[in-house]
Amino acid sequence: MTLQTLEQTIIARKSADPSSSWTAKLLAKGPEKCAEKFGEEAIEAIIEAVKGDRQALTSEAADVIYHLMVMLASRDIAFNDVIDELSRRSSISGIDEKSRR
Repeated sequence: MTLQTLEQTIIARKSADPSSSWTAKLLAKGPEKCAEKFGEEAIEAIIEAVKGDRQALTSEAADVIYHLMVMLASRDIAFNDVIDELSRRSSISGIDEKSRR
């Protein structure tokens, strides 16, 4: 599965019955709940990274990416917009980019 396919699936679930899909259920709860769930998953990934469990970290990283994409969809932000921002930043050093924020 590519990230583009995942994004298309998430967008399709926006109009699905929340009782038929976890994604639809999460999106129906609004952007704030999507952000909260993303944060929970990020913390779980951090815990697994510290513990050094590669398999658990891999699983949590997948959850982080999925929930990030749900959070973006909840605010109608296309994943390509994120890719474009990363591309824009690639021509600037990380130190210079951070100092401009």
